[in-house]
Amino acid sequence: MKAQAQNSILARRIIHDDPSEGAAAIIKTAIIETPRVKNDNGKDAKAERGQVVQSLCRALNILTILGSNDGPMTLTELSEAANLSPSTTHRLLTTLQYERYVRFDQSARGWVVGVQAYMTGANFLKTRNLVDVARPRMRRLMEESSEIVNLAVEENGEALYLARVGGPRAAQVAVPQADRTLLHCSAVGKALLAGMPETKVQTIVTQRGMRQFTRSTLSSLPALYRDLTLVRTRGYALDQEERVSGLRCVAAPIFDENSRVMGALSLSGSSRRIEDARLRALGEMVKRAAAAVTQELGGRVPVHN
Repeated sequence: MKAQAQNSILARRIIHDDPSEGAAAIIKTAIIETPRVKNDNGKDAKAERGQVVQSLCRALNILTILGSNDGPMTLTELSEAANLSPSTTHRLLTTLQYERYVRFDQSARGWVVGVQAYMTGANFLKTRNLVDVARPRMRRLMEESSEIVNLAVEENGEALYLARVGGPRAAQVAVPQADRTLLHCSAVGKALLAGMPETKVQTIVTQRGMRQFTRSTLSSLPALYRDLTLVRTRGYALDQEERVSGLRCVAAPIFDENSRVMGALSLSGSSRRIEDARLRALGEMVKRAAAAVTQELGGRVPVHN
């Protein structure tokens, strides 16, 4: 299958990825920061190259600290947070200020992120690609679980599938190849709903209804709310044959830099393969993969009380 260029922010078809078929889709989204590049051993790639410019690393660390703080920071606060002397910190801040990456707020008597940092981040918004970032994690998850892996986003109150990865064993499972599904009856849907405000959940349910596909389908708003509470607590959602009899799914949400849900990863397989004994382990697998995609996109997983 050839790569499909899309003018819309959302792809209009599922992109399959298996040994016989490959494709790419461009899904433009937003990003503020990029996580540090690491190799397969989890170590900083730049440190292994031995090409680290210490002063640059220190300046970027100061910029990261400022970007993570809710308000202006004094020189003392910054030097302590960066573990640097006040003189070194001030010299680096002066350089960053000259290039407009930071500025000194006279009224608050503290340092804040400058306009150039915003402009650089805004330019990077154009380069983040949800499918391309998620695809390596999807392949790894498929190899680890031997199940079909899906990537979906919410569009117009439905889950829109953007990509699917399945190996030889997973291909033997009769998983519906639809490109959309309702949210209340699917694991990806409930993972997406769990990250939304209650008012939006209610609006979607009012507009789309809660069609009952099987005996296990949730058919009332209170039952859905209870399920979404469980999703937030454990970090992943379950589809217990709620959309298709004999099919189970496990899904976890992907978040943006503001901790807003922007997509979800899921595993799909027959109820004979995804037994009760495997659900928790698979849930943790999907949750780790979704958290990794979140991190690689510069997102933040919200903390639920």
